Amino acid sequence: MAAVEIVEVGPRDGLQNEKVMIATADKVELARRAIAAGITRLEVTSFVNPARVPQMADAEEVVKLLGRPEGVTRIGLVLNEKGADRAIACGLDQLGAVTLASDTFGIRNQKQTSAESVEVAKRIIAQGKAAGLSAQVTISAAFGCPFEGEVDPAKVVAMGRQLADAGPCEIVLADTIGVAVPAEVFRLVAQVKAAIAPIPVRAHFHDTRNTAIANVWAAVEAGASTIDASIGGLGGCPFAPGAAGNVATEDVVYLLGRSGVQTNLDFDALVATSHWLGGVMGKQLPSQLAKAGGFPKGEAK
Repeated sequence: MAAVEIVEVGPRDGLQNEKVMIATADKVELARRAIAAGITRLEVTSFVNPARVPQMADAEEVVKLLGRPEGVTRIGLVLNEKGADRAIACGLDQLGAVTLASDTFGIRNQKQTSAESVEVAKRIIAQGKAAGLSAQVTISAAFGCPFEGEVDPAKVVAMGRQLADAGPCEIVLADTIGVAVPAEVFRLVAQVKAAIAPIPVRAHFHDTRNTAIANVWAAVEAGASTIDASIGGLGGCPFAPGAAGNVATEDVVYLLGRSGVQTNLDFDALVATSHWLGGVMGKQLPSQLAKAGGFPKGEAK
């Protein structure tokens, strides 16, 4: 594959599980630094119940202050039609609906069974289209559930087919709790890609069990055209016990760049932003490349 798109999810998935409240200005600065490094698709925030996810309570203000950077698709994650209404009112570019591959996780996370989440996502996609926005949808816990354990790949493929009928711009397979290994990632991405073609597959990995970067490569080899990543490797799900951070954007850019796959992102700028974000958070972030640096020095994008 000649090129892979990176969706920066740091401002949303990277920050949502952090206990220390991050200033709105710092969230906006993170988004701006990501854009300056070449990011053209960005999860800006989520429109969810602030009582359940306090870190995202300033969603409208973040969108307002960020404005409309030229050439950037700003994504707002929404779990229901009410959240979609808020995102549309803000003038975002794309809605991100979320489905769940297990009933237990779905009820705990979104108060929806798996089947109900698919129907809600279909309505959100239609809602976005009616408002002139594109919409994509994530299948969360696609590789495993924190409460039910194994998830049947056939169920995920079937969900993909159902969601494809609603016409999303892409479908995202998410390893929400970081249990996947490369072999199963390759199989599931390939199966879903075949089932939903020509709709593209995007992949989202957490590094709970130290397999995220390997899973990225497996997904790319299986045909995923887009990978989610979070600067510094921050992230987690408030409703998935033990879920660790997202795969780090700078780590993914190094992996792909050294493998001959273009991302068109500025590695040095990403590392600098990772260091800046660590200062904001007051801690060392998980990213390996932010610690070690690239190779060779002055590595090409």
